[in-house]
Amino acid sequence: MNQLTSSFAVPIPTQAEDSFAITFAPLSLAEVYALADDAANGAIVVMSGMVRNQTDGKPVVSLEYQAYEPMAMQVFRQIAAEIRKTWSDVNRVVIHHRVGRLHVGEISVLVAIGCPHRSEAFEACRYAIDTLKHNAPIWKKEHSQDGSSSWVSIGACETEEGAKNC
Repeated sequence: MNQLTSSFAVPIPTQAEDSFAITFAPLSLAEVYALADDAANGAIVVMSGMVRNQTDGKPVVSLEYQAYEPMAMQVFRQIAAEIRKTWSDVNRVVIHHRVGRLHVGEISVLVAIGCPHRSEAFEACRYAIDTLKHNAPIWKKEHSQDGSSSWVSIGACETEEGAKNC
């Protein structure tokens, strides 16, 4: 059992300034940026994940996301706690993810880190999205142009080769 699984029942303290969400509503870059903003920041790094039009050369028309929300929110809080242990200057952690059916070009996930220094903000943001992809109980089903569909393996994200498709 990994640390996230074993600590699921234990409340994780969070900063009031952080923001975590799983929603059917479209995600807003402006809103997430504003949530990460702080007068002490010298940088805000935002990672925007979106639905692309193909995977491995096969045309994709949409993705369908599902999540086990209580555990996913716990994973988001754990990510923020780990970020603060590693990069203590981080002021804000924002993680918002959509569920439901999304079409090509729609934003599926936004991660924003507010921090006094850009290098820490970049590193923390990369850590957040990579850890989310590996640990959060969020699944996606690819719907192809030919009418076929398949669930994408989350485990594939854990390999160097598989990470390009996550």
